Amino acid sequence: MNNIFVYLEIEDGIVGDVSLELLTKGRQLADQQKCKLEAVAAGYQLDKIGAQVFPFGVDTLYLADDKRLAPYTTLPHTSLLVNLFKEEKPQIALMGATSIGRDLGPRVSSALFSGLTADCTSLEIGSYEDKKAGKVYTDLLYQIRPAFGGNIVATIVNPDCRPQMATVREGVMKKEIRDPEYKGKTKKLEISKYVKDEDFIIEVIERHMEKSKLNLKNSHIIITGGYGMGSAENFKLLYDLASVLGGEVGASRAAVDAGFAEHERQIGQTGVTVRPKLYIACGVSGQIQHIAGMQESAMIISINSDPHAPINTIADYVITGTVEDVIPKMIKYYKKNSK
Repeated sequence: MNNIFVYLEIEDGIVGDVSLELLTKGRQLADQQKCKLEAVAAGYQLDKIGAQVFPFGVDTLYLADDKRLAPYTTLPHTSLLVNLFKEEKPQIALMGATSIGRDLGPRVSSALFSGLTADCTSLEIGSYEDKKAGKVYTDLLYQIRPAFGGNIVATIVNPDCRPQMATVREGVMKKEIRDPEYKGKTKKLEISKYVKDEDFIIEVIERHMEKSKLNLKNSHIIITGGYGMGSAENFKLLYDLASVLGGEVGASRAAVDAGFAEHERQIGQTGVTVRPKLYIACGVSGQIQHIAGMQESAMIISINSDPHAPINTIADYVITGTVEDVIPKMIKYYKKNSK
């Protein structure tokens, strides 16, 4: 009872990065709470899942292995989690803020009357004083996320209902192995105990999946353009620089809305979250929505004609000037001085 649960997203027998990131954070929270970290895997042919997740510090892995559970469909996975959570009574349950998590999380939390905070950017343990009721709650999950269009950062708590449920976007948390030799135990679930036959009413006959041609999430160097780039033509400078540096091109929401770049390149609260070794922001003002998606970058260089742009406050290096002047010089000198 009162352990921390992470729902694992699995595709072709591989645990998704967002789930491994949540296991890393879940292990940290479990250490603080002096409880166990538990994971739930639902799908088919899950024999190799344990080897993937135990190094992240998982104490118990619940396996729901049934051909009907793969690929993901709403009803059986919802029933499985609802009934398992009623039985095990976790204090915290975490999922990825993916298409699956956004479908599954609200259904589970609604059935359990527990509430859910979506798209969290940080999770911490803390206390809360309800002055009206005269109560002090300890060991609560601080569910931290941007709110009101990203203009504020809200800390949300759930004092009375359990589990405390949250979804977190991929790339927000670090993914770190706890111990390659860490050994947990596996519990195989009897599907009929948790899922009714009528939950399998929907059958997936055929799937068509197209992988993105971009690899922003795993790129070590990202050059991002903002509205300050001025036009789609100027964005071509970023592709030239990215070609020279061996990086990818990203864009702020303002640049995407202006038609300078396609949506799949958008970085920020409503786009992709990245943490490259080098992040070059070109003509990016640095609104909180954008910063939320790239602030964990190892090194940030800002190129902006406005010396007071918000992005400059988190940048390691600031180049004040127009992108039309600065970027061609960067390309020229990099070619000249690189081997």
